[in-house]
Amino acid sequence: MPLPDLIEIVPLTQPVRAEITVPGSKSITNRALVLAALADGETTLRGALWSEDTQIMVECLQDLGFMVNVAPDADEVSNRTITVYGRGGEVPRGGTEGNPLELFVGNAGTAARFLAAFVCLGSGVYRLHGVPRMHERPQAALFAALRQLGYHVESEADHEKLPVRIWGGSPSPRPLPEREGGRRPGEGDGKRRCKVSVEESSQFASALLLCADAGGWNVEVTGANEDEMPYVTMTRELVKVFPRRGGAFQIEPDASSGSYFLAAGWSAWAPKTTYKREPDGGMTVRFAFEEGFVAVTTTMRPDGTTTTGQTGFSRPLLPRGQLDAPGVCSPSILQLRVCNWPASGWQVDGKFPDYLPVPSGVSRATELGDSIMTAIILAADEDTGREWREPAGTKGTLRDVGGFRRPIRFTDLVRLRVQECERVVALRTELTKCGAKVIEEDDTLTVYPSQLHGAEIETYNDHRMAMCFAVLGLKVPGIKIKNPACVKKTFPNFFQKLATPPPRGLGVAILDGRTGRRLAMEELFAD
Repeated sequence: MPLPDLIEIVPLTQPVRAEITVPGSKSITNRALVLAALADGETTLRGALWSEDTQIMVECLQDLGFMVNVAPDADEVSNRTITVYGRGGEVPRGGTEGNPLELFVGNAGTAARFLAAFVCLGSGVYRLHGVPRMHERPQAALFAALRQLGYHVESEADHEKLPVRIWGGSPSPRPLPEREGGRRPGEGDGKRRCKVSVEESSQFASALLLCADAGGWNVEVTGANEDEMPYVTMTRELVKVFPRRGGAFQIEPDASSGSYFLAAGWSAWAPKTTYKREPDGGMTVRFAFEEGFVAVTTTMRPDGTTTTGQTGFSRPLLPRGQLDAPGVCSPSILQLRVCNWPASGWQVDGKFPDYLPVPSGVSRATELGDSIMTAIILAADEDTGREWREPAGTKGTLRDVGGFRRPIRFTDLVRLRVQECERVVALRTELTKCGAKVIEEDDTLTVYPSQLHGAEIETYNDHRMAMCFAVLGLKVPGIKIKNPACVKKTFPNFFQKLATPPPRGLGVAILDGRTGRRLAMEELFAD
């Protein structure tokens, strides 16, 4: 049976001790599929994500004429072992101008961008198209770069988006640019050159870099500093280490998928807050964990001075984000672990544990990737969004929103606006439904930790909206998720992970949102 169109998440009543596995990284899987197709010989990808986005990439490679075999993964139901038979940089011929080879990319940004560059290595005409939302997402900078390389790229609606027709082939080298003093860029290397801006999406640069060696391209990336391009860095590192003559390659688990479960653990263990007005006009705020695990008491005086003490704890508090053991994400303040936490440093969201509790400011450009959405959800709740431990040497202040509930600013969110949905507006709208105070200014969301209540959450067919608000439902009663099956894009068994009894899941009750019936495990897979 398919997932109902509306489900309700029943909050956890006590902390859960569990060790969760999550599927492979979509970002790494789709990059690895392109590199495997360009390799010379047979490449086996282990731990590869098997979801809507990666299935689309595999199907497109097969439509192009590549042999790709897919086998089950014994350790994770949403992973596969994928064997790709590369052609040493050769891409099979496309169609004709009147009958191009059709490639359907759905709403997979990686497939749409990576394949646009990839088919330039072939010959003939290829047509890329997807769902309506994919036809709204930006492509102009990538198309411009491909034209700089000499390829014929023609957007059908003349708006520099999909659908697009691309003529593969071997263009003549373009004239070198004028000297700007000394040697021209790329002079003497025989490569064609292009510049690509990543202001709207870093996938434009990644698409070109994946194919640069095979195409003889010299790619200059503009529009951001190096520390603002973690996904471009991932691409460069993958190109360096990938087996070009075939072999085996291990895909690491997805850090952004793991963030939902770390957030769930933090939510379950988040300190419960009580206030006491002191005779001198000051206020004492006590943050107490479940089961007497720890209590932090902070007294703020009218003059602004602060006294903080820790009492009743069985072990000391660790610094923000400290891990119990290498390779396993488990801040000791939590009782929930995500197994085989990524250790390569390629995934920017691998730093998510460093952002529990959520600090007063987080940047999408330099600090977190997709998991910033998880942090935004945590920030909205009066307990999980609270900075319950004052940094050394600072003075707490009373705010009009009460106690230590200070606003949390999430900045540089421009790329969230052009992804699966307009995520900045979507987050503000749906959190406001739940009673949160959220202010949108330019590309910044300022979130005030608030007392939240249940609501029906519109997901906008966005997998991350569904999973983020499901995490909120683990703490806030009455959270109902519309169109939960949209998680199939990257994490088809997400709701099964929530419902599986500990220690392999959280043991969450998930109900049919219309009838109140508890859903069986087989009903929770997003197909």
